[in-house]
Amino acid sequence: MAFITKIKDFKKEIAAFLIMLAAYFPTLIWMWDRWWSKDSYYTHGILVPIVSGFLVWQLKDDLAKIKRKESAWAIRLIVIGLGVHLFSSLFRVYFSSGFSMILVLMGLILFFFGGEFLKRIIFPVLFLLFMIPIPLVAIATISFKLKILAAEIATVVLNNMRIPALREGSVIRMRDAYVIVDDVCSGLRSLIALTALGSVFAYWMKDKAYKRILLFLSTIPIAIITNVCRVILLCCISEIWGPKYATGFIHDLSGFMVFALAFILLFVVGKLIE
Repeated sequence: MAFITKIKDFKKEIAAFLIMLAAYFPTLIWMWDRWWSKDSYYTHGILVPIVSGFLVWQLKDDLAKIKRKESAWAIRLIVIGLGVHLFSSLFRVYFSSGFSMILVLMGLILFFFGGEFLKRIIFPVLFLLFMIPIPLVAIATISFKLKILAAEIATVVLNNMRIPALREGSVIRMRDAYVIVDDVCSGLRSLIALTALGSVFAYWMKDKAYKRILLFLSTIPIAIITNVCRVILLCCISEIWGPKYATGFIHDLSGFMVFALAFILLFVVGKLIE
């Protein structure tokens, strides 16, 4: 009964939120399709709103003590957000529409709960940005640069390991085998997921702001370094045992191992910074 009473107390807020979801239904469908598409870079997308909701739930006691106070910025944010959404919908640019949804959400929070409330939950709200897939053109460009970088570094390391290697584009040629660093091995998927994870780590860190920022930024070199380690491992397996042993199960397993290693390194960096 207490739960039902609480729902009745927030019926206006719930109605406004449901109307927002209805307005953004095509954008939400687009995000869902991108999350579950083949070779998706955003398979973590479905978890983002769950994590965000959990972070807000952790603050429920503090939020209950905040006195409601409407903000003058509320209507402005809602109007700007809906304007961007309308423009994006006309040209089917769902990426910018997704970002406008966060603006509208912030505007609704300001309108119903006030600036102090939004300030307290600003990270969980902004964390929702990690569920919005970036345009495929941007993914292709970033992925290409990352796989070339990974191939370059791996080639240098292999030669220093006394394994003769030559890079041709994203292909690493050795004496008896070659490895193609394709989009899957570019490391972009782990970079996107690790930055989301790193932001949560930084949020939970009870320390100065610059240390939190440093921890978050460390996700970029960690993702690149661990992916290079994966490429080197696959090259060594291909050269020593044959290319067939570097595909299939071993290839997929190395991907999980790399992310596990990145997670451990992120945890270690966090402890060192503290």
